[in-house]
Amino acid sequence: MNTSMNLFQKHQSLLEDALKALTQRTYYSPYPENPKAYAEDADAKAKAWISAAMNNNYAELDQTGANGWVGEEVSPFLQVGIGVKYPMFSAETLLNNASAAQAIWGKTSIQDRTGILIEALDRVKLRFFDIAYATMHTTGQAYMMSFQASGPHANDRALEAIAVGYRELTSVPEKAEWVKNLGKFDLKMNKTWKAIPKGISLVIGCSTFPVWNTVPGLFASLITGNASIVKPHPKAILAIAIVVEELQKVLAENNLPKTIVQLAVDTLDNPLTKVLAENNEVKLVDFTGGSEFGNYIESLPKTTFTEKAGVNSIILDSVNDLKSVLGNIAFSTSLYSGQMCTAPQNIFISKQGVQTAEGLVAYEDVVTALCAAITGLVDNPKAGPGTLGAIQAELTFNRTKNASQYGGKVLLESKSIVNEEFKDARIATPVVVELEKTQSNVFNQECFGPIVFVVKTDDVNDSIQLAETLVKAKGALTCGAYSTDEAVCEKIAETMNNAFVPVSFNFTGAGFINSHAAFSDFHLTGGNKAGNASFANSEFLSKRFVWVGNRAM
Repeated sequence: MNTSMNLFQKHQSLLEDALKALTQRTYYSPYPENPKAYAEDADAKAKAWISAAMNNNYAELDQTGANGWVGEEVSPFLQVGIGVKYPMFSAETLLNNASAAQAIWGKTSIQDRTGILIEALDRVKLRFFDIAYATMHTTGQAYMMSFQASGPHANDRALEAIAVGYRELTSVPEKAEWVKNLGKFDLKMNKTWKAIPKGISLVIGCSTFPVWNTVPGLFASLITGNASIVKPHPKAILAIAIVVEELQKVLAENNLPKTIVQLAVDTLDNPLTKVLAENNEVKLVDFTGGSEFGNYIESLPKTTFTEKAGVNSIILDSVNDLKSVLGNIAFSTSLYSGQMCTAPQNIFISKQGVQTAEGLVAYEDVVTALCAAITGLVDNPKAGPGTLGAIQAELTFNRTKNASQYGGKVLLESKSIVNEEFKDARIATPVVVELEKTQSNVFNQECFGPIVFVVKTDDVNDSIQLAETLVKAKGALTCGAYSTDEAVCEKIAETMNNAFVPVSFNFTGAGFINSHAAFSDFHLTGGNKAGNASFANSEFLSKRFVWVGNRAM
């Protein structure tokens, strides 16, 4: 029995648990999100690892055919380059390697592929702390988010893609005897079915979530038999390089080419993305990033899966406890300094104010209390730095600092706070700008980063209409809604759902609209302009291969 089949048997019960979770959609994760669930010395070892990795060549990847070393990542916490260099390959080399590997991986059985990929996730699990520090010092995510998002939560999404892929690929039998009675005789045929992979997959990463946003498409392509090229953002390579390294190791252990998965590193000045994306050999493209480039990716004559920019709204109508609601919103807008695709940007509030259990609170008082809630969070020396993290890109930092350019009334200025551990960290607290509803030319675009627009509306119906118009024009990944009126909630749900946007109602406490759980929540719907894909529905997997049936008399 070969090693990879042993791996399938080793991980079969985990696969069955994952398949069951997909059906039930309840909480499920085999990868604990609390760092304390892992080895006591894991964090210390990871600190030593990141120190050794900086200013060195990343030599653990397959380097066959490389033509140099390149890397230009900068730590948002240290404000200096991390100095890691990666093997650089020409597009021709990457594509030739992928084509040769494709012929082998495409013929590898679904059971073998499943065992290998879940085993790789087990290996990645052993590197969660390394990945956390790699994510921190490339994206600016604070430690806890770096650990959870790039570690267990990313592994959850990767396993989800494997499970959905396995389900799709085993939904049709490999063979069947087909008999049709024609009276005096039977017409008999032997029929067989094969799932044929579409071909080389290109997965384009983003600078803010280099692992979480990359692994769904990567593992979806791999489980369906497609050799994959991972093209990370030039400023966020190190964390996903670890994942590729572990995949390559497991492939090699099972006598398969490492080049089934390759890391394609480039620079901002000499990009490789379009060269690869436009090549005829590349059949699948996954992309996370801005809408302009995402629209270009969607225009390619290929199968594409995109997550682009969306403009997320909160409709604030009526609440039981205003303080807990505003505290929740303050955290959602401050988490990773708003550098999340699910972060809320526009808060629609009626000029009449917000009804609470204690009575009506005037609009001006609600807005003042929101600013106070944000200030209270970011000024808290224990909570502020760990919530905000650091700003990944200088462009985002400058946009936040120059919020007066938006033409509204700045209610809360952005400021820098001190992170005691990283004195040089690039930090900007959320800025709150009040806009009139007539200023839709301002709030109908994604202003990436810690920028919050408060929009004064006529009433809740006006708020709903403005949010709906915005979604249809620009797309959204999520919508938050607060109302104690069941009829209002139903109207919001119907309106936003018909525009293919999910709604999170009355979130307080530890529930935040930013977060979506694998095996339960779909990430994006694929139905509006925020992106054409959904992590991880059946289509996210089934579009990566083609069913072909043969018949024999």
